Amino acid sequence: MNEQRVSHSPGLRAWLGLLVVLGPVLLVAMDGSVLFLAMAKVSEALSPTAGQALWILDVYGFAVGSLLIAFGNIGDRYGRLKLLMTGAAVFGAASAGAAFAPGPELLIAFRALMGVAGATLLPSALAVLSELFTDPRQRAKAIGIFAATFAAGFAIGPVVGGQLLNTFWWGSVFLINLPVVVLFLVLAPVLLREVRATRTGRIDVLSVLLSASGILLTAYAIKHAAAQGLTTTPVATGISGVATLGWFIRRQLRLEHPLIDFRLFRDRVFTIAAITGLLPLAAWSATAYLGGIYLQSVLGLTVLDAALVALPGAAVLTVTCIVTPALVARIGTRAALITCHFFIAAGMLLLLATSISGGIGWYVTSTVIAGIGYGISFSVVADTAVAAVPTERAGSAAAIAETSNEIGNALGIALLGSLAALIFRLQGPDIAGTLNETLQIPGLTAAVIGDAKTAFVTGLHAAAVTAGILHAALGVFALRHVPRVHQPDDAQPVRLAQDIVEESSVR
Repeated sequence: MNEQRVSHSPGLRAWLGLLVVLGPVLLVAMDGSVLFLAMAKVSEALSPTAGQALWILDVYGFAVGSLLIAFGNIGDRYGRLKLLMTGAAVFGAASAGAAFAPGPELLIAFRALMGVAGATLLPSALAVLSELFTDPRQRAKAIGIFAATFAAGFAIGPVVGGQLLNTFWWGSVFLINLPVVVLFLVLAPVLLREVRATRTGRIDVLSVLLSASGILLTAYAIKHAAAQGLTTTPVATGISGVATLGWFIRRQLRLEHPLIDFRLFRDRVFTIAAITGLLPLAAWSATAYLGGIYLQSVLGLTVLDAALVALPGAAVLTVTCIVTPALVARIGTRAALITCHFFIAAGMLLLLATSISGGIGWYVTSTVIAGIGYGISFSVVADTAVAAVPTERAGSAAAIAETSNEIGNALGIALLGSLAALIFRLQGPDIAGTLNETLQIPGLTAAVIGDAKTAFVTGLHAAAVTAGILHAALGVFALRHVPRVHQPDDAQPVRLAQDIVEESSVR
């Protein structure tokens, strides 16, 4: 008995391996948000258009989200560690390219390449952790640390970016990736072992292409329409994107080994969990990006001061991620799932108190209250999604939950950011596409500057209200439709079989 316990107890190698894996995980999360406070500096240096500025921010998230499941399957077939090493090397090279990009087009291209590489890291890192920690309890603890690190990366990304920009040029937010990547490439072969799945299905290349192209075409149409109006180009592109996504969904329903098992969405609890993975990150990313511009370009804060203002919300979010498992044990997953949406809704609506003349206190209060909701949602989504489906489909459920996080991060900027851009175009002084571009024009009168700032704040309010209403509606829906004790479809026969095996072993 004692020998068996010792054999399952993780040693120093396992914990050092976890520490090494957390480096790339932290980078992937941080790079989804590190530009939120840096965009003002990027705009000054590269002068991107309104559409290019949005692409610089969210092409990374779209690339990660659209390829996560595909690279999970590739890692199963060719080896997780091999894919992890390759992805880390490409991530480092793309980070260096982004740091020294001479124009917005190349910066977008390198950000997309970083996203492709980031998509290789997350699923492979989780699989490698499963090899390091064979004991279920220790594995759960390691995965909890993994999840908290990922959430913390999103939260501290803007703060880290702001601190760096106080001393260095905008490219430094990408160069900080290089030491971590180099350290990982040196230590990973020593501390980690190769992991392959025993059985995998065929990787459907067409599905990968359909999902990525459908998402990007639809996002392009939304951004183009917000920045320049409903012309032929965005309408045609939007129709093509929606049609491509429809083709992708139909194909998944026919494949034996789909990239996304859409049949799981027949379960209402799973559907709510998946939306909870997407919507909070959409609200957080959009308001963090717009809030960074508000603090610097509207209120005139330095990038360092803006980073300090963002710090309380980031700290609350991170701490909430850590304490949520204990909270769930006390109040239950259902209550936590419902509570997170109402906290986020309240935080979003508090942004209505901000104005062009002040509102820092309201902004901090908003991020703190919403941060509680974000932290809860980041912690409970995966467990809720997996618990809502039969055991044999848990892997697919976890992959969808993880993908919804990344897509939500990108969609928030694409949809809510485009809504803010549209309002600025309609209500602003109509001399440039964005607030930062407008303020860079010499010789502006105080009235024009005031109109531009007012139009931007109106767009921020519209994005916040939209996100708040959506969260409140989802909270009410979850309150009415998530049962106190959920039995996933086909789960009972599985549990009965487990009971029979346990009973037989006792006999």
